[in-house]
This record gives sequence, structure tokens and C-alpha cells, in this order.
Amino acid sequence: MVGVWAMCLWEQMGQPKRVNLVELGPGRGTLMADLLRGASKFKNFTESLHIHMVECSPALQELQHQSLKCMDEENTSEGVDKRSLSTLAGTPVSWHATLEQVPFGLPTIIIAHEFYDALPVHQFQRGSRGWCEKMIDVTEDSSFHFVLSPQPTPATLYLMKRCKWAVPKEVEKLNQIEVCPKAMDLTSTLAKRIGVDGGGALIIDYGLNGVVSDSLQAIRKHKFVNILDNPGSADLSAYVDFASIKHSAQEASDDVSVHGPITQSQFLGSLGINFRVEALLQNCTDEQAEALRTGYWRLVGDGEAPFWEGPEEQVPIGMGTRYMAMAIVNKKQGIPIPFQ
Repeated sequence: MVGVWAMCLWEQMGQPKRVNLVELGPGRGTLMADLLRGASKFKNFTESLHIHMVECSPALQELQHQSLKCMDEENTSEGVDKRSLSTLAGTPVSWHATLEQVPFGLPTIIIAHEFYDALPVHQFQRGSRGWCEKMIDVTEDSSFHFVLSPQPTPATLYLMKRCKWAVPKEVEKLNQIEVCPKAMDLTSTLAKRIGVDGGGALIIDYGLNGVVSDSLQAIRKHKFVNILDNPGSADLSAYVDFASIKHSAQEASDDVSVHGPITQSQFLGSLGINFRVEALLQNCTDEQAEALRTGYWRLVGDGEAPFWEGPEEQVPIGMGTRYMAMAIVNKKQGIPIPFQ
């Protein structure tokens, strides 16, 4: 479905002969591999692509290399980013540690799927002397605990900006606020690039279309744990503040428009996921059909799957309304599907 979205945007861009397709934090490379397989019959599209994986982990780069079935190009000059060829669609692939390292000058399609929720957040608490940032200190027995900053911190500037964007009533009722400076800065970088080079970005994540109060959580072995318990051993994530992303993009460039957020269920439904599932169900085993139904529910359903007959602890939970989709595009291209 994300491949369909990227191809439709490419068509709205006038089917340019060369395009940068960028994925931020591609994990194991599954999404990009599926995108290329799905689009491999549309040669004009795949032949225009140069894929750029923005990934700083060498171990994950290796997994992505395998997922995309890459063959390394020989005679690469020293100092040049690693470049390969994906045999899935004959597409060149490069890896970079940051978005800034992706070459400028070409229309760019950027995919950020479950990327923003991993960016570090700063939490502020309302106190007698105003908003104070929550910091981490060490107790006498060498354990960690939260304290409030005695003075304003660098992140206070981002808090002031976030409060300026909010409706006063939205902030008045809160005692805690989370801001994500990295998300604001990244969105600004991304919007400026799209404004100059053309193209668009698709952001899919779980979050809110408004100020986030207190969402930072730690998950270890599928269970919530205390954030300060054995740091480094659990996954940390926080809700994405989509309203903040929208304002950051609009402030960064007058040449982009922001669309959404809409729920993941609306996004995938409008792109035709129902037809896709029905087509796949026509030619599969009972086991594959069960996996398809379960996967479909997780993507577009809401809450526990009503059709589930297996063990209660394994019931598929639908995330169709928890996850949201937003697009930032160059204004020249009009409104992207399915945000019309």
C-alpha cells in the first residue's frame, strides 16, 4: 500500500526520470523490499528510483542489504557511501547515517514508518516557578531518579515554540508536556528539501493530533516496565505529536502543504487494502488466509479481533485508529492521495 502511495505521488510529480526514494530508520528492510516487489511490474517507476536507506546501525544495514537482495557494486571510491544494486527491481541502493547525507537536486519521496516515535523526547512539569524540565539524577545508592531542573534548559526553547502553536486552553489544563526537538528539527530539514527539490514525505506512526502530555514508556519482552529500571535493556517510545510536525513543516517552507493526520485505517482503506486482501485470499492456503486476516485486522481494525478463535493471549489487536498517517508535499503537486 505504501508502494501504491509512492507511485501515485510520482505520477502527480509528472513521472520524473530520476527520483530519490528515502526511508528513515528502515528496520530490517521489510517495508522497502515489499514496496519494490509490489512495484516491480511498473518498470517506468522502478527505473526512476535511487533508494537511500537512512540507517546508522551497521547490523541493521546488513539485514536491509539481505532483505533487498543487494549485490555490491565494485570499484567504489574511498569516502563514497556504500552503494549496491537491489536485484528485486534492479534499483541502486545507498546507505547514509543521516538525512542530510542524501544527495540534493532530485525530487525526493521520503517514507518515515515508525521512525518518529523512537526520537528522544523532553518532559516538562508545571511547578511553582513555571515549567521545569524533568531530568535524571543519581541517588546515594547509585540508582536513578527524576528531578526538576533548577534553571531553564536548551529544550525550553522548543517548549515555548510548542506552546505558541497550541490553543491556550490545550496547555492550561496540563501539568506535564512532552516535546520532541529532534522531530521538529527533522521535519524542518525534510520540508525545506521537499520545498526546493519537489516530492513528498509520508509519516505513519502512533500518536496524537495535539499536545502530548506524558506518553514516554519502556517495553521489555512485550511488557511495560519502569523507564529507569536497568536502562538500555528496554525499548523506549513516545507518542508522536502530529500537530507539532505540521507546524514545523509549515514554518520551514512556504512551498509545502501538509495533509492529515488521518487514521491508518482510513489511509489504507482509501488506497484499496480491502481489494488487495481479497485478491490475495483467492490463491492461498488456509494457513496463509489466517495470517492475512490477522495481519489485516492488526493494520485496520480497532481493538480485539471479533473473528479470533485461538488462544486468548494471542488475540490480534487492531491498531487502525491508534496509528495515523500524514503527508508533507510540494505544493506544485496538488493534494496527494488519499488525503483529498
